[in-house]
Amino acid sequence: MRERDDTARLGAAEIGAALGERATLLQFSSAFCQPCRATRRTLTQVAGMVDGVAHVEIDAEDHLELVRRLHVLSTPTVLVLDADGAIVRRASGQPRKADVIAALGAAVRD
Repeated sequence: MRERDDTARLGAAEIGAALGERATLLQFSSAFCQPCRATRRTLTQVAGMVDGVAHVEIDAEDHLELVRRLHVLSTPTVLVLDADGAIVRRASGQPRKADVIAALGAAVRD
């Protein structure tokens, strides 16, 4: 996963859902993307394990302006947002559960 991007902040209006209290796992997917389904399961599982973490999935084709602005080039792409909506990590492809948990460490503040 790549490091923090302090230039971009996302809010509930942009992603179509409330941000997590502590962090948000934002997944860009497409309809026929097989790795997107596995990514959804992994992110849902991790969000269920950590209090205050939300998983939000966005259909990339329905949000082309946001996809372009954030330079999402493939699906799945996962952005880890902190409580304020700042992007602290990003990755393309199907993530491993351990990597997602580690990336959350950069976003979650106690």
